[in-house]
Amino acid sequence: MALPGDDEFSLVLRTDFRDDAAWRAVCAEIDAAEEYSTATFVSDPRFAGATVGALLDEEAAAAEEDKTFYVFLADTVTMTDAEHRLLAVDLADEPGRTFRVPPRWFPDISVNLGIANMDFAEYADEVDGTGTYRGFGGED
Repeated sequence: MALPGDDEFSLVLRTDFRDDAAWRAVCAEIDAAEEYSTATFVSDPRFAGATVGALLDEEAAAAEEDKTFYVFLADTVTMTDAEHRLLAVDLADEPGRTFRVPPRWFPDISVNLGIANMDFAEYADEVDGTGTYRGFGGED
């Protein structure tokens, strides 16, 4: 179950397959939030129900050149939550550390992690009481 890699874009991995309309809405919200897409959307049933632990195991077994540093999951919470908050997962620095992020904040995180301008922890340290990143200082 190796993660699909893309060095230029952030992986948005669907793990809940009960509602295709919700998946399309999540993708549309991410696309609407950014001028130029920084997302690679993956809707592959082999990832149905994939857990953070399973993804960590896959990354641990991956060859160095195939490593993924972070992933955004469209899980059950994402698909059923009115905000469609994705689950951001650190796979490298603090493997397994997570936080939620509404699609409107996806571009900021995706771009900055992608160019190594900021670290996963800098965003994770800014979450609100629900474990959700809403901008630095709770800008949302």
